[in-house]
Amino acid sequence: MTYSASQQDRAADGISRHTATWLAWSVCSVSLLLIAFALVLIVLGWSSPLPRGWSPWRNQAVSLVGVIGAPSLGAFIASRRPKNPYGWVWLGLGLSFSLTELAEPYAAYALVAEPGALTAPRTVNMVLSSGWVLMVVLLPFVFLLFPTGRLPTRRWRFLAWFVLAIGAVTLPLGFLSADSGQGPVETPFAVGGIVGQAINVVLVGAVLTVFASIIVSAISLVVRYRSASGVERQQLKWFALAAAFLAAMIIPDLLGVDRLLGDALWNLLFVLAFAALYVGVGIAILRHRLYDIDVIINRTLVYGSLTVTLALLYLGGVTAAQTIFRTLTGQQEQPQLAIVVSTLLIAALFNPLRQRIQSFIDRRFYRRKYDAAKTLAAFGSRLREETDLDSLSGDVLAVVRETMQPKHASLWLRPHKADAEDDVPG
Repeated sequence: MTYSASQQDRAADGISRHTATWLAWSVCSVSLLLIAFALVLIVLGWSSPLPRGWSPWRNQAVSLVGVIGAPSLGAFIASRRPKNPYGWVWLGLGLSFSLTELAEPYAAYALVAEPGALTAPRTVNMVLSSGWVLMVVLLPFVFLLFPTGRLPTRRWRFLAWFVLAIGAVTLPLGFLSADSGQGPVETPFAVGGIVGQAINVVLVGAVLTVFASIIVSAISLVVRYRSASGVERQQLKWFALAAAFLAAMIIPDLLGVDRLLGDALWNLLFVLAFAALYVGVGIAILRHRLYDIDVIINRTLVYGSLTVTLALLYLGGVTAAQTIFRTLTGQQEQPQLAIVVSTLLIAALFNPLRQRIQSFIDRRFYRRKYDAAKTLAAFGSRLREETDLDSLSGDVLAVVRETMQPKHASLWLRPHKADAEDDVPG
């Protein structure tokens, strides 16, 4: 039996796709097993209090839950788009997350909860902690390769090679630094003295450089968006929305707002933000319901602005009522009536305020759709009153040109059956 060249190519492609799928899910399985092992250690050591310097068991568990989506996302993308390197980037990130997140539970259980229960806790902690190098090296490529798996232009090659070179230098130096482990663990390979201090300075400089590269890589998305159109632009919108949720958590965290909510709730919100990132990236790469993003962004802007406005009005109303009541009566306690009145006022303002915000956002961010909707509404009003067919034909063409903006538009009317019969020669 002989095969044609095209049949052989299809067979080879099928084998490579099968291999890629097997490899992707194998890496995902290893990452998830590492996470599961870390969760088991946390559960076993939960009753043992950790000294100062260690992350609480609860925080370690929440952090682990937050990284489960990374290897799963990478496996889904790599198995369905094996030729796109972007899925493999997420698989590498998932593996690096799993290694790094296992380091502290392993050391905490072996050194504090059950001393001597696990082998070489300090050495294992150091080896697992080296996953942070892979993590920081791959982070810029999350931006640089989205969504096509290729760099935006050849000009970005220097940045890509620069980040990889930093990773190659940082990885061996990380084993020699006393600050590279997870938790208050003495690193067995640490170098002291002036050499150790020099290594720490180099590592700090490398990390800062990589984080600067991450910011520059994020700018590449703006460059890509300006030249993109159609599907690629919708993919970038999904990524931007998901990244906005994550940025909304990172910025308050840097400002110390997390102290107001507590570590447990704040870590849970971080997990939800990462979940939104995984979902947004997955939808964008796999192109599932891409064009729903415009509706989601619109609703997010409307109800996000509405929530902030109502919260400010409520706090302002309650504060003003408390100040007035205190001034008039001299009492410190605020009556429940002021809170009830403020709540009713907010409820009465909800719909009018929502409509105004919706109208403002449509005019400001969706001007073309807003103008098109107004044009169609005006045409609908004329259509109910107009009876002249020639006039309506001109109106239809004018509406199509204004709303759809085609290069050419023409209108063909099917002749009436009776008129067609009159034109037939006897």
